[in-house]
Amino acid sequence: MNATEALHKLGQSLWLDNISRELLNSGTLKRYIDELSVTGLTSNPTIFDKAITHGNLYDEAINRISTEGKSGEALFFELALEDLVKAADLFRPIHVATEGIDGWVSLEVSPLLANNTAGTVRAAAQLFARAERINLFIKIPGTPAGIPAIEESIAAGIPINVTLLFSREHYLAAAEAYMSGLERRIAAGLAPDVSSVASLFVSRWDVAVADTVQGEFQNRLGIAIAMRTYKAYRDVLASPRWLKLAAAGARPQRLLWASTGTKDPALPDTLYIEALAAADTVNTIPEKTLLAFADHGKVGGVLPPDEGYAEDVIAEFNSEGIDDEALAAELQRQGAESFTKSWNELMDILTAKAQSFRVAGS
Repeated sequence: MNATEALHKLGQSLWLDNISRELLNSGTLKRYIDELSVTGLTSNPTIFDKAITHGNLYDEAINRISTEGKSGEALFFELALEDLVKAADLFRPIHVATEGIDGWVSLEVSPLLANNTAGTVRAAAQLFARAERINLFIKIPGTPAGIPAIEESIAAGIPINVTLLFSREHYLAAAEAYMSGLERRIAAGLAPDVSSVASLFVSRWDVAVADTVQGEFQNRLGIAIAMRTYKAYRDVLASPRWLKLAAAGARPQRLLWASTGTKDPALPDTLYIEALAAADTVNTIPEKTLLAFADHGKVGGVLPPDEGYAEDVIAEFNSEGIDDEALAAELQRQGAESFTKSWNELMDILTAKAQSFRVAGS
């Protein structure tokens, strides 16, 4: 049994944090499903920016779609949906076998909507309808404007992957939006079986404080924040409010570990995968990290639901001048800005490619 299979048997879902036409066309994604226990996939603007910018596998589709009169965001979402529909179909047997718990793929709304609640709600509904796949999550950031959009989308029956969460408080806001959306469905006489995951970004914490703290403080904060959030997650699932929803047929909003690739080359490349092993969670793993973990990773202890150690670690960082609440807000802002930057670069490259094809064909 390799390490990825052991983690899967522990009860943690392994989702690939990557997508590209090469992964799909070469059979590599299918091999990861068959051999490395990969049971889902996530995407974001940065991932698509890299996939489309490097190489020419998208050129034929860009030419075809652009000649239909589509450009910019409309062109991009056509490309993205072509990939994600294929990926969703690959994962569909897993989705059916697990009764909707697993086998998901994710597509993010435009990052330009991060501060636009109404626009996010409209975009989520439109993208989910266009995909026509029951195992497609629409990613909405857990920003102040995104939280009410999440509730509205869940109430409308749209599966949501809440992204850009950086703290326990961010997670609790996402959980509140999810439960409120389900309660609205029940009040309207609708089934509350709408799925969701809440994605907590981990390694970016350690990158953010790397130049501020030294020695024993290095690379400890991200895992401590994750442990604190995991405790809150278990508390939500044990709460009377959630148990009432579960009795009515609701499914848990699973906690998802994001940003789990090791950024510090001096550290083990499987650090965050091994540290965050926990049942009833998801880990979205960068492709390089997935292959490293399959090769030499180890599944040891399971993440404990007791926040005592985590709180002690966070208190030590507070004593060093690190305000974790303020830093969580800053990391969320930076994350949204990073996706916007990738989005704008992607729009530029799509425009340039479409224009070059028009010139070549004239």
